[in-house]
Amino acid sequence: MENYKNLSDLRPGTIIAEDIYANTAFPIIRKGTTLEIEHLEVLDLFSIKRVKVEERIINRVQTDQPKIGKTDVISSNIEQLLENKISRTSDLHTMYKKSVNEYKREFTSWRSGVKLDIAKVRLLIMPLLESYMEHKKMLVLLNEYSNRKEYLYHHAVSVGILTAALASELDYPKGTTLQLGLAGTLTDCGMSKINPTLLEKAAFLTKDEFAEVKKHPVFSYQMMQDSPLLRQEMKLAVLQHHERLDGSGYPRGDQGEKISQLSQILAVADVFHAMTCERVYRAKESPYRVAEMMKEEDFGKFDPTILNALYEIIGMPCMGDKVLLTNGDVGEVLSINHDHPLRPNVRLQGRAEIVDLSLDRSTAIEKVLN
Repeated sequence: MENYKNLSDLRPGTIIAEDIYANTAFPIIRKGTTLEIEHLEVLDLFSIKRVKVEERIINRVQTDQPKIGKTDVISSNIEQLLENKISRTSDLHTMYKKSVNEYKREFTSWRSGVKLDIAKVRLLIMPLLESYMEHKKMLVLLNEYSNRKEYLYHHAVSVGILTAALASELDYPKGTTLQLGLAGTLTDCGMSKINPTLLEKAAFLTKDEFAEVKKHPVFSYQMMQDSPLLRQEMKLAVLQHHERLDGSGYPRGDQGEKISQLSQILAVADVFHAMTCERVYRAKESPYRVAEMMKEEDFGKFDPTILNALYEIIGMPCMGDKVLLTNGDVGEVLSINHDHPLRPNVRLQGRAEIVDLSLDRSTAIEKVLN
């Protein structure tokens, strides 16, 4: 027998009766899955309110004794853990959405000619930076929150978060980490001075249109230039965040040692989030595939030390991890290919087939499910 239940009524051991989608090409949870606490966290992350479940429940803890004993304590602990995890994740997502909405209001005011108030941006982003540094496992899901219509605002907030996480992974002092996270949030404030039709255009930009968009780092720098709330090296990092080590970037074509490491951290965060998100002119990509592309296909453009830090913060797959692949298959990581840590050997679920992702380059990890 099957019925629908609200998220608040679900418990570990409940069996899912149909594939669950969340504006994704593949299910985030498949039919027949026995829910664990982590699944409930994922459902809450994607704002899934009701799901179809089977009537039977697999009992994880037996509590048929009427007296209070060890099993009751275990059951109570599970309930408390469940409540705490869902609450914590929900609070983090709520904070994120609030920051995006507040940034959108600020950006709209800049478009109308209001002067940039860095104190306001600092107030909206700092609590979020602190929270995400305590919950780094959530970083790989940032692209799931974004959407085509409001990409610009999601991108600003997410780049701030990713920038701070990278700086923290690279052992920068906390003060520098938070300052750089603030700078990351402001990298594209200069987009408010670009014609909005160019930012919303689904077709490829003409040469002249792209030249106009490429002015935004200079506009961003000019908007923050007089503020004492951001260190000068952070302002320079914003100006340089589209420069590349091989000299192929803009606005000045700087290369090598002329580009500060702070700006390179901004660059990696900016490109990684942009490529993983759905935008008006392209579909989103797997975070694991994008990280790999930045390291291999864009070799020479980014600092390898920062790319290694990116691998760490998105979480490299480990033996025993359950993973969803980009072709829709689900499997378990059997072993790691050390030359290609994001391309392990995976045993596919429900069959004996083993896939070596280091050889099958058409498929990559979409996400780690556990």
